[in-house]
Amino acid sequence: MSRTLKSICLVGLTSLIVACSSNDEASLLIQDEKPVEELYNDALNTALNESPKAAAPKFEEVERQHPYSKWATQAQVMAAWAFYEDNQYPRAIAALDRFIELNPAGGELTEYAYYLRALSYYEQIVNVERDAAMTREAQEAFEDLLRRYPEGLYARDSQLKLDLTRTHLAGKEMAVGRFYLNAGHHGAAISRFNVVVRDFDTTNQVPEALYRLIESYLSLGLRDEAMRVLQVAEFNYPQSIWTERGIALIDDPNRPAPQGFVEGLFSKTLSVFE
Repeated sequence: MSRTLKSICLVGLTSLIVACSSNDEASLLIQDEKPVEELYNDALNTALNESPKAAAPKFEEVERQHPYSKWATQAQVMAAWAFYEDNQYPRAIAALDRFIELNPAGGELTEYAYYLRALSYYEQIVNVERDAAMTREAQEAFEDLLRRYPEGLYARDSQLKLDLTRTHLAGKEMAVGRFYLNAGHHGAAISRFNVVVRDFDTTNQVPEALYRLIESYLSLGLRDEAMRVLQVAEFNYPQSIWTERGIALIDDPNRPAPQGFVEGLFSKTLSVFE
């Protein structure tokens, strides 16, 4: 099943083929307007035929011509979805922000709007090592969704993607920290590794961050601090290879340290990381 059909099925919109408009709705129509059911069905049929780019303005037209129709609310979400499907993420986010503002307690459609908004940020993540801003936007959007709908329809997938964004951000901090460490800027390196331990404590980057802290403190001659970090590593990650390396490094501070997984990704100037 295509992403188009899956998205529409999730919000239950394939079944919303509009019947005849009510007399009240008909009284709102001006002479040159099309009936709301004709507009919405045309937009929906266009979407089902795998043409999201063409469907987006048609969904917007439903709201423009019939802003007080019950179909206008659904058309707002579907227009945003069409922008998303067409990779027009900024337009999708703008439409979803507007919908959420107008429908803060809109039930399933509002929950879907929060989810689609988070996905719109998530799918713009290209290279977190170079630009983490979009990854942070995705993280915040998924966190917002999970705060509001912790048991919702999209909670499981949102949690998985949230964990991935956190891992990406922690990996960025680790890469920068290693760069500083190799350049001899131990204080700056310690600061980065502490961010990983403090702010990304559920990611798989923490065991290495603890090891790198041990390495950094030993480089500064701060053996007591290194021992304190090692105790934390032994208590929380007793089976980790990084804890084993930390023990070995404490026993022999002069042994060569292992290289990080993404060593060498950054170069030339430290200012690129600020």
